[in-house]
Amino acid sequence: MKPIQILLQPLPETLPFYQSPAACGFTSPAADYLQDTLSLDQLLIRHPAATFFVRARGRSMEGAGIFDGDILIIDRSLNPRDGDVILALLDGELIVKRLVYRHGKPELHSENADYPPLQLDSEEGLNVWGVVTEVIHHLR
Repeated sequence: MKPIQILLQPLPETLPFYQSPAACGFTSPAADYLQDTLSLDQLLIRHPAATFFVRARGRSMEGAGIFDGDILIIDRSLNPRDGDVILALLDGELIVKRLVYRHGKPELHSENADYPPLQLDSEEGLNVWGVVTEVIHHLR
C-alpha cells in the first residue's frame, strides 16, 4: 500500500468572513451574509515586527484557557502590567504565568490550584520576553 501524500498549500492572505454570527443550534444560509474577507494576521497580531509564537507545555495555565500544545502569540512591544499573562525566563526556563503585584513585589501566578505562586524578591530577576495576547487552541 502506497503512503498517502499530503500537499499543503499556503493559505491566502485573507479568507472569507461571514458577518452573521454562527448559531450553535439550527443552521442558516451563511453564504447570504458573506460581506468581507478576514486576515488572521490583522485579527491576531497587533505589532508584527515584535510578535512571535511559542507552544505551551503543561497544565498550569488551564484556568486562563491555555492548554498543553496550544500556540501562544507573544507581543514583545507591550509593557507587562499587573494581571497580564506573560512569557518569562526564570532560572533558564521559559514559563507562562500571570504577573501579579502584591505589596509592590512581582509574583508569577498559575491558573491551576495545583501550582503555587512564584514569589520574586524584585523585578531584577524577572526577564519578561513578552505579553501573551492570543491563544490558538485546537478543538481536537
